[in-house]
Amino acid sequence: MKAIALPMLVAATLTTGSAHTTPLRAEQLLSTALELEPNQQRGAELYAKQCSACHAERAQGNPDKLIPSLAGQRRNYLLKQLADFAELDRAATQMHLVVARKDVREPQAWADLAAYLNRLPPTGQPASGNGEFVSLGEASYRQWCSSCHEDDARGDDEGFVPSLRDQHYAYLLAQMRGLSAGHRVNVDPELVRFIDSLDSDEMSGIADYLSRMHGAVRDRAKLKDDGSLSE
Repeated sequence: MKAIALPMLVAATLTTGSAHTTPLRAEQLLSTALELEPNQQRGAELYAKQCSACHAERAQGNPDKLIPSLAGQRRNYLLKQLADFAELDRAATQMHLVVARKDVREPQAWADLAAYLNRLPPTGQPASGNGEFVSLGEASYRQWCSSCHEDDARGDDEGFVPSLRDQHYAYLLAQMRGLSAGHRVNVDPELVRFIDSLDSDEMSGIADYLSRMHGAVRDRAKLKDDGSLSE
């Protein structure tokens, strides 16, 4: 289950990409952003000014408005989404307006924002579903999704695979439905086909199961043996 843009996953209205841009341009911008030295303090300032009105003060998102939590999300995945939004390869009108602003339109700003968001504590208690299909969702996730997103849904930087844990049920479900309907053009077509093969109970179950997956994660890429965060 590759690179579902669930947690950012990042504003909700998804349509098709623009004919005026190419994925190659977004890839070039992403490559530039990945090489830059991030400034977390500037990222915090940018977030407070440009993003917090929608995504909340500590990036917890808003489940009622289908706005994802960004706190603790994978740095590389965040960078990819920002590059895609900037080049209209991921459609979301509000995000297009944000990344077009002077302070946010350059790769350095993306690097700063991604570094800041990645280090924020994840949302402690995401909004979950009613629990009816959680068991089905767990079985489906472990069978089909964990090979890319890991057993604990922490994602993977190398493959730009997002963390799906610590995320709101309503947002996760909306993104899955959007993928199934073909409203996302910046994801692997194989993923779209897989999501489209799920029935509504399976989608609801996976989203509900993931929304209940929160708490400490042992990420060997970031945590020392004593559990403290490595630099």
